[in-house]
Amino acid sequence: MDLAKCDGYANCVAAAPGVFDVSDDTGKVIVLTGRLDEESSEGVVEAVRDCPMRALSVEGPS
Repeated sequence: MDLAKCDGYANCVAAAPGVFDVSDDTGKVIVLTGRLDEESSEGVVEAVRDCPMRALSVEGPS
């Protein structure tokens, strides 16, 4: 996630509401959980694809 690119459009929240939110303080995306199940993983992939600022990315397990 590149917070410098985030403009708070909230497309990620629409795609994966249990994973992302927008901070009331900064107007930028925040991650609510690091644990993903199959359903939320699909939403995260959609969120990455739908981010107009390309602020999100997906990395494999470390």
